Amino acid sequence: MILISHRGNLDGISLKDENNPDYIINAIGAGFSCEIDFWIFKNKMYLGHDEPQFLIQRSFLDTNQTKLWIHCKNLDALYFIVLNRKKLTGFWHQSDKFTITTNGLIWTFPGQPTTNKSILVHLDKPKELFSGIAGICSDYISLFAR
Repeated sequence: MILISHRGNLDGISLKDENNPDYIINAIGAGFSCEIDFWIFKNKMYLGHDEPQFLIQRSFLDTNQTKLWIHCKNLDALYFIVLNRKKLTGFWHQSDKFTITTNGLIWTFPGQPTTNKSILVHLDKPKELFSGIAGICSDYISLFAR
């Protein structure tokens, strides 16, 4: 099963650290994939949930491409991911129950039915084990690894 840290969180939410490139690298270094919030604004690349916050270089995406799940936050970011979909895994969603990622998996909103191609977003502490899914994205991802 693919274990994906939500914005770099491993053991709970840290709003001040989420999407910080160092925080993301820490989650990857701990052995997890990582969902990031990605913007392109005025031809520069950023991470940040509600707004472009942390400036990154293209090399950040390229170096970590096999571990990143890139949530596009604006049209320029989505366009960039579409152009680079053979190398980078990305998606766009707002309040959709499901969305397809560029690698063909189904990003699945909490509480929705799943398939063996689903990446379930489950942001709470795990109270149950999940099976029959491709992966899970959580703020408590280290608890799923035990």
